[in-house]
Amino acid sequence: MTPQEMYDHLIETVKGYNPAAGFDQIHAAYEYAAAHHAGQNRKDGSPFITHPLAVAQIVAEELHLDTESIVAALLHDTIEDTSATHEEISKLFSPTVADLVEGVSKLTRVHYTSKEEEQMENLRKMLIAMAKDIRVILIKISDRLHNMRTMEYQTPEKQKQKSFETMEIYAPIAHRLGMQKMKWELEDLSLKYLDPVGYREITEALDEKAAEYDGFMSAVHDQITTRLREAGVDATVQARMKHPYSIYRKMYTQNKSLDDVFDLFAFRVIVDTVADCYNVLGLIHDLYKPILGRFKDYIGTPKPNMYQSLHTTVVGESGIPFEVQIRTKEMHEVAEYGVAAHWKYKQNGQGAGDERGYEWVRRLLENQEDADAEDFIHSLKVDMFADEVFVFTPNGDVINLPAGATPIDFAYTIHSAVGNHMTGAKVNGRIVQFDYHLRNGDVVEVMTSRSAHGPSRDWVKIARSSNARSKIRQWFKREKRDENIVNGRQSFEAELKRTGVTLKELTSEENLPGVLKKLCYNSLDDMYAAIGYGGVSALKVMGRLREDIQRILHQHQTERQAEVPLADQPQQTRPAVPQRTKGEQGIVVEGLTNCLVKFSKCCTPVPGDEIVGFITRGYGISVHRADCPNADPARRKPEETGRWIKVSWGGNTRESYRTTLEVVAKDRLNLIVDISTVLSSTKTHVSSLNARSTPDGFALITLDTDVADSQQLQTVMRRIEQISGVMRVTRPAG
Repeated sequence: MTPQEMYDHLIETVKGYNPAAGFDQIHAAYEYAAAHHAGQNRKDGSPFITHPLAVAQIVAEELHLDTESIVAALLHDTIEDTSATHEEISKLFSPTVADLVEGVSKLTRVHYTSKEEEQMENLRKMLIAMAKDIRVILIKISDRLHNMRTMEYQTPEKQKQKSFETMEIYAPIAHRLGMQKMKWELEDLSLKYLDPVGYREITEALDEKAAEYDGFMSAVHDQITTRLREAGVDATVQARMKHPYSIYRKMYTQNKSLDDVFDLFAFRVIVDTVADCYNVLGLIHDLYKPILGRFKDYIGTPKPNMYQSLHTTVVGESGIPFEVQIRTKEMHEVAEYGVAAHWKYKQNGQGAGDERGYEWVRRLLENQEDADAEDFIHSLKVDMFADEVFVFTPNGDVINLPAGATPIDFAYTIHSAVGNHMTGAKVNGRIVQFDYHLRNGDVVEVMTSRSAHGPSRDWVKIARSSNARSKIRQWFKREKRDENIVNGRQSFEAELKRTGVTLKELTSEENLPGVLKKLCYNSLDDMYAAIGYGGVSALKVMGRLREDIQRILHQHQTERQAEVPLADQPQQTRPAVPQRTKGEQGIVVEGLTNCLVKFSKCCTPVPGDEIVGFITRGYGISVHRADCPNADPARRKPEETGRWIKVSWGGNTRESYRTTLEVVAKDRLNLIVDISTVLSSTKTHVSSLNARSTPDGFALITLDTDVADSQQLQTVMRRIEQISGVMRVTRPAG
């Protein structure tokens, strides 16, 4: 089709669903885009204007969006690829249209230190615009869909890159917005280039069995239609097969052939009322045998994207299982078009959407205020793309969490204050550990205390949702700033030492302004604090300062070359002597000076233990007990042989060292009281105590204690072992 033919087709499409649209604006946008893209061609040789026209056609035909959306779709590449500006588009069309175009455009004039950072900034910008106007992402997905439809003209490398990005980002976003039809097409098109052999095998196999499959679906369709007609239910019955990517996942993740994939078919029953939905469910279960555990009621408990439907899997007369989805016409609109179905049209063609469907976007942005690229992408995958689990509060309220969520995620979903003061959790009336994975239907109760000291840093690793992790980081950022600055500076200096550049050189009066501007911090303390609370890693900061470090090293080299050696002065050399330097923690390190020392949390060594050191990346020397499995010579990687070094205890150690004890005992009354009495009598400070009972009548108790040395620790362990019912006391490692 020529551009003019494509434009005429677009106008006819818009007239079909919105006769009151602003056709003068659409025409003006077409002429503006055509003029600015004049002389530009696509990879297939066609005029570039055909791409904006195709995107606008998708926006109109498949999403039924308003005039501003059509106009923005026609203009979506003008800011990025032509001389057009936001100000000009705002003046000629409207500020809203200009914002839509700006939101879809990429950040093309900014230098990024990594592909991940570029992806983060593009996504962040798009989501910020999306939080203001959901039409941004609708246009962007339409843009990506047309690019994928014409991907055969790109290089193989570009095909794989764009397909992977689509599979990782855009298809899941479409799923999260409830746009199932577009999501399926994006997945299938991505698979075509990511695994062309697998895609071809599936499509060819489906083509070979098309007649057989069509016969089965036609027979089931007629059976359901006849049964519903007999019951006096007015319904529309649709039949479809799973799309290729869905089949691919089952075949290649479960190592199955196409014949082994039984749930290839799905049937959809569309009725008038909710009551009809449940009535049809009973008729379907009467007609076919339902499979236990495969019924889902998304009408009573809608998905976050407002999807509602009844799902049941049944077995037909031929023994082939298939899924039946039952929903009303309104539910079907939402299921097919997602948030686009909630767009409301006004007489002037401008509309306002239902914001409830994308409130999660704003929450996501709030949670990612301080996240770096890697954590941002990870949070996207968790919050947008993961499966969900539905749990209940003690009052019966439903809480939606990502699959794998823990009581920590639940607590911070309720309120940040609940999470910060949490001391324990009950699931279905039983006390559980913080890393317990919640299941559908669990009733969760959070135990809190005003005297709680706040979250643990380990909670960041346990929490599944970005909401929880963000609030934990915010607490440490706010409450532990001084501590964060100290820890952050230590980590940064340790990483910087490896480069041969001193902190004084990097933060000199000449270099500091440029460094802070590049890192987007107001002061060094702000940067140290961010590293300390986990907002960014020292390694990533070093990556962003790579150019500055290389420049300083180049200056060093130039200065050395400029030095003239004095021939008349004899050169004095000293014999090499192995250095033995005591670290900050009372540890003597052989061969290294002024190094940072950290005690490994996996084995918590104390003075008197036989120890060994490991040179970490960014955190100095990590000290392990010699009997720690992580320090076992048999488990050491060959490439890390040189990073294991000799360390020993110095004469001047700290007053106390944190270590962990695990107690296994027969469960009985007053067991904890007896253990507390022993700890008190030995003057042993306990920082935390966690106890749980097992179904077979045992108690498992974990103690974090502060001791001076191994002698005091052995005394404590012997005293606890003497308590009635205690079977063993051990120090965990590994």
